[in-house]
Amino acid sequence: FLTVRALAAPAVLVCSASNGILRGYLDTKTPTIILLGSNVVNLLLDVVLVAQLKMGPQGAGIATTVAEWIAALCFLGVLAGKLPSADGEKLGSSAEPRHIVPVFELPKWIDIRPLVVASSAVFLRSIVLQVAMSLAAAMAARSTTESDIIASGASSSVAAHQIALQLWLLCSFLCDALATASQALVADGIGREDADSVRTVSRTVFSWGLALGLFLSLTLWVGTESSFLIDFFTADEGTRIELTKLLTIVILAQPLNSFVFAADGVLQGAEEFLYQAKSMALSVLTAFVVFATIEYTPLLGANDGDTLVHVWLGLIALQSMRALTSLAKLIEKQGPIDLLGLDG
Repeated sequence: FLTVRALAAPAVLVCSASNGILRGYLDTKTPTIILLGSNVVNLLLDVVLVAQLKMGPQGAGIATTVAEWIAALCFLGVLAGKLPSADGEKLGSSAEPRHIVPVFELPKWIDIRPLVVASSAVFLRSIVLQVAMSLAAAMAARSTTESDIIASGASSSVAAHQIALQLWLLCSFLCDALATASQALVADGIGREDADSVRTVSRTVFSWGLALGLFLSLTLWVGTESSFLIDFFTADEGTRIELTKLLTIVILAQPLNSFVFAADGVLQGAEEFLYQAKSMALSVLTAFVVFATIEYTPLLGANDGDTLVHVWLGLIALQSMRALTSLAKLIEKQGPIDLLGLDG
């Protein structure tokens, strides 16, 4: 299985890069159609290779690899102007031909320096965030509870933490759609040196972000109050008790979460990658300080034995600091966005 899947590595990289290039051209329909088609192919091949030919994991690996290579070839065809994009036109059919094809030579440092700098900052930011999330999971595993109902507090805590985290990530993916759109539109406005357009796009994105955050909070609240979410994920009494505590935090945090993701997209469109990396490092440090303060300070809950809730309060502190640092850059008078229009 792993050998077959390894053959898809170049295709995955081509799909990822092509998706970014087309997004830069404000084309999000073409990647959606190509990836949807490749997933349909993957499903059909799974039925044939796994269900019919009984090839097991190897068949599933072949199906996914073939589908990813089909997607990669489609992306390359669109970028080279050989295949039409989602709007029916070829990239090379406009007044300014845009043929984008791979080259088999090492690029000059001056050409790739902006990409390396931006990628390094994004990589550092992602690593810091993943370390924080891993440590949060570790602390959840060490969590204990005083409830007599729960025979194994740590197991219930880990289960509740993972369920809450999956709900958090699901909402985050929805919010990330705003980040994707704002990233391309803000970059386009900055490229045209249209400050008014950049501010208008940013304000619109944040308005929709607030609406989306409130909608997600309401949806999660209804699901929690009706017990649908808890019943759907678990029947274990200990996990249900722990999850109920966390869902309150997840619900209240959605407007904050949507703002953070929208701000991420706007600042990425403004190429503030290094600033975001520094902001993430500061935010993670803040989360650790808040968690340690609550966990080990007697007056703030060190004796309540509710480490899991303390972990999530630390995560909220992380998001809050991300929001504050993003807001500071967004309203900066000499900044790339100047959200309040302070510079005239």
